[in-house]
Amino acid sequence: MSKNKNFYPAFILFTIGGFICFLAWSALQAANSGPKVTDADYYSKGLRYTSTLLEKKAAEALGWEVSTHLEDHTLQFQLQNKEKQPVTSAKGTITFYQRGASAKFALPLEEVGEGIYQLELTSELTGTINAHLEFERDGARLKRQLLLNL
Repeated sequence: MSKNKNFYPAFILFTIGGFICFLAWSALQAANSGPKVTDADYYSKGLRYTSTLLEKKAAEALGWEVSTHLEDHTLQFQLQNKEKQPVTSAKGTITFYQRGASAKFALPLEEVGEGIYQLELTSELTGTINAHLEFERDGARLKRQLLLNL
């Protein structure tokens, strides 16, 4: 006599068991991993996306270029337009992000010449530091990311 082997109940139980195991694993992954947000201001930037995009296009239309020079603890930026003329009366700000610390601090740049902006860095700033540079004038804005090795 031949027995009729029905493997469907075992297959269904195996599929349900695999699904439950995957569900438990994904719940553990979600519970154990912290937030993967790299930019704490992502929500406010998303709300200002249209205005930020317009400012970015305005700066691109102006054709601003910035060059960076670091000597000792003096950080200097030269801001020029597409005709290589200095951009004066811009508001410059540099924001430093300390590695290993959640704190960030922003410092204003001082215009010391036509289109030349500088900042005297303190001796406490050492090592590799991430920074965000921003120039703004009449609604036009230029942003750059910097990696300083002091």
